[in-house]
Amino acid sequence: MNYWLMKSEPAECSVDDALAAPNATVPWVGVRNYQARNYMRDTMRVDDGVLFYHSSCAEPGIVGIARVASTPYPDPTQFDQKSHYFDAASKPEEPRWQLVDVQVLRKIRNITLPELRATPQLEELLVLKKGNRLSITPVEPKHWKAILKLADKA
Repeated sequence: MNYWLMKSEPAECSVDDALAAPNATVPWVGVRNYQARNYMRDTMRVDDGVLFYHSSCAEPGIVGIARVASTPYPDPTQFDQKSHYFDAASKPEEPRWQLVDVQVLRKIRNITLPELRATPQLEELLVLKKGNRLSITPVEPKHWKAILKLADKA
C-alpha cells in the first residue's frame, strides 16, 4: 500500500464538497504537472491512502483522510474547451492527462503547515520541503502514521 498527499483548492473541491458527492467520491481533475500525473497513472493503486490537503486558502493543511477509489482514466476536462483545464494538444485517441477518483473516508481537524513543521517526526515530509509545489506527493508510511496520530488529537 502506498500513501499520498493530494492538494486541492477548497474553491475547486473542498473536503466538504467531496463528502457531499455520491459515495463521498470525486474525480481528481485538473492535474497538469507531468510528475503528479505519472504518480496517478503509474504508481497509485485502488485503496492507497490519501491525505486530503487544502491549498491556496487562508489556512492550508490536511483536512481529510481518503483513499484512491479507481484506477487511472483520462481526465475529461482536457477535452472541454470551456474548462480552465482544457488542453488543445491532447487528443481523445491519445490523452495526455489522467486522473483517479478519490473517496473521502473522514474529515479531520485542519492539521496546518505550522503544526506539521512543529512535529519532529515529519521533518522529511515532502510537502514541507522548500520549493515543493507538486499537487501530489508520496508520503512515507512513518509520516502517514504520525499524521493519523495528530488527526486523532483534539
